Amino acid sequence: MATISSPGVGTNGLDVKSIISQLVALEKRPLDTLKLQAATVNTKISAFGQIKSLVSTLQDAASKLTSVTGWNGVTTTSSDSKYVSASAVGGTLPTSFSVEIQSMAKAQATASAALLPVGGALGAGTLRLELGKWSVAPASFTPQSGQPVDITISAGDKLSDIASKINGANAGVTASILTDASGERLLLTGKGTGEMAGYRVSVNEGAGFDTGVQSFAENSDGVGLSRLATAQMDVAATTMAADARAKVNGISVTSATNSFATTISGVTFKAEQVTEVGKPISITVAKDDSAVRSNIDAFVKAYNAINDLLQEATKYDPKTKSAGLLQGDSTAITLQNSLRSAVQSVTTGGGAFQRLADIGISQALGGNLVVDSAKLGKALADSPDAVKGLFRNTGGGAADGIAVQVKALATNLLSNSGFFKSKDDNLQLSLKRISQDQSRVNDKVDAFEKRITQRYNALDKQLSSLNGLNAYVAQQVTAWNKSNG
Repeated sequence: MATISSPGVGTNGLDVKSIISQLVALEKRPLDTLKLQAATVNTKISAFGQIKSLVSTLQDAASKLTSVTGWNGVTTTSSDSKYVSASAVGGTLPTSFSVEIQSMAKAQATASAALLPVGGALGAGTLRLELGKWSVAPASFTPQSGQPVDITISAGDKLSDIASKINGANAGVTASILTDASGERLLLTGKGTGEMAGYRVSVNEGAGFDTGVQSFAENSDGVGLSRLATAQMDVAATTMAADARAKVNGISVTSATNSFATTISGVTFKAEQVTEVGKPISITVAKDDSAVRSNIDAFVKAYNAINDLLQEATKYDPKTKSAGLLQGDSTAITLQNSLRSAVQSVTTGGGAFQRLADIGISQALGGNLVVDSAKLGKALADSPDAVKGLFRNTGGGAADGIAVQVKALATNLLSNSGFFKSKDDNLQLSLKRISQDQSRVNDKVDAFEKRITQRYNALDKQLSSLNGLNAYVAQQVTAWNKSNG
């Protein structure tokens, strides 16, 4: 008799997890595109940030060529800078003069008599510090305008405590302590130099401060706090405040510091040490064309750096069929054209020179500026004012110099409402949109994964049930076949 066989309705071990994972991966494929788009936008943000930095450098370079001081550079030399050094501000007229340094500026320095016992208290009272000028030291002292500084000294204060109080009082004097075999001494040094930076120390031990009309014996008796008064100072250890003294072309001059900033108009010379008698130091101020050349070179270098970056970013190589990051970006092309137009412009304010090529600065293939050093040098030597006018004339419109126009363009590009702010805003908006698209895709994938997980779990349960039924039917068929065999 014919037998019945099982058709095998179900399958065992269905890998639901693997199936779901592969389906979810397919749904996530749009995220790869979005991630690539986000990376490209971030790279563009970085690129435009770099371009912005280079435009800022160009703005600075153009500013130097529009500044008066940028064209009035001078060089200052000293025949022996170890005695006298010097500098001069731009625009200072060429000059030369001789300097003899007779004495250096000094700060007042004093030391008290030796005090014993070491570490002992000095006594209560008030210590007064005044800044001013000693006329016939120490007999005549003229205080500066302003209030003296009074420091309260307690009965138990040691010399170290007094020194600390002086240093904390901001009285124009610093204090320290010297200890030797004879005891300890209070060392005072004025913070400033010059005759008007002297100081006087007086004390009040209870009756009042001494004045020109009235004096109190206890304030100068060499006992207690009075041991720190000016009258009790060690004369041998005293240095009086003094101005620096010099002769310029034989004329005596003084300065409260070692720097003479107002003696010669536009020139500052500094006394480094006293000169030898009869050997004055020569100071020479001359026009410095190298500063102008340096500023022009910096301008050319700054422009070329921008042009190189834009050229690389916007190029297309037909051989490799590869494009630069900003190839086809109309805003980058517009920026490049605007900068080129500015340096190629013709100005009516430069006198004999109307364009950069007239002074030896031309554009090579690719847009970079190239300097003919010999031609530029001749222009600076023969017509310095015309070169200056070419760059910095401010007649308005076509009369504006090249540097004036480039600076104005750069300033506009860098402003809060300019090109770079607008470009960055647009790129940031693109990033935001991409992020939103990524969120939508992720939400869609999550919903898809949840939905198919439920379906495949249900299918797996159905298959398990069918497999059980199939086993039962097979068992029954086997038993039936045996009973009818």
